[in-house]
Amino acid sequence: MTAAVVPRVLAPSPGYGPIVISGVRWQTYQALLDDLGDRRIRLTYDRGNLEIMAPQFRHESYAGVLGQLVKVLAGAAKVRVKSAWSTTFRREDLERGLEPDRCFYIRNLGAVLGKLEIDLGTDPPPDLAIEIDITSSCLDRLGVSAALGVPEVWRFDGEQFEVLLRRDAGGYDRAEASPTFPVLPVAEVAALLHEVVALDDATQERRVRAWVRKHAPAPGSKRGPRRTKK
Repeated sequence: MTAAVVPRVLAPSPGYGPIVISGVRWQTYQALLDDLGDRRIRLTYDRGNLEIMAPQFRHESYAGVLGQLVKVLAGAAKVRVKSAWSTTFRREDLERGLEPDRCFYIRNLGAVLGKLEIDLGTDPPPDLAIEIDITSSCLDRLGVSAALGVPEVWRFDGEQFEVLLRRDAGGYDRAEASPTFPVLPVAEVAALLHEVVALDDATQERRVRAWVRKHAPAPGSKRGPRRTKK
């Protein structure tokens, strides 16, 4: 007779840090997702290990700015984009699942337009995901994203911003530029985040738009001298 696997806490973390429980069945993970519904608790599942984290205000604020940046860049480049926000992406055959901090369909937009449910068994993963890593995860969230097939991740750890491109199902490599938005000056993004993160939404959006016009103009755009009224 096979003994039951008893879940145990691997990383009880004080304060607001994540908690990881080992020995969790896929069916338990699925049931927790159903029971929690739309509550803002982030669950990351990686082959029997379940991490539970409640995103904090600072975390969500940086994610919001980067999400706004993606939309403004897409608008400037006249590229259509569909936000999938923090949708839970999961694959039972891989025993992996997570919610990105923000994510977007761009190249694969046509494959998900008109849908209200995403099934990675038949639908593509998001083209671009945002990962705020201020409160470090105890699990390899990038490894989970790579296994699920997310091709590009923008990661910010509170100080450094980087673009990561999927190498294979095992992980990502750091890149000098974003293939999705080649005009993005990667080295300048962290300064923008620090400048606008504490502003109200309307002011934040204006500042991000002004920053994109200055630092990441769309290819072929012309910014001639402003005419003065007589």
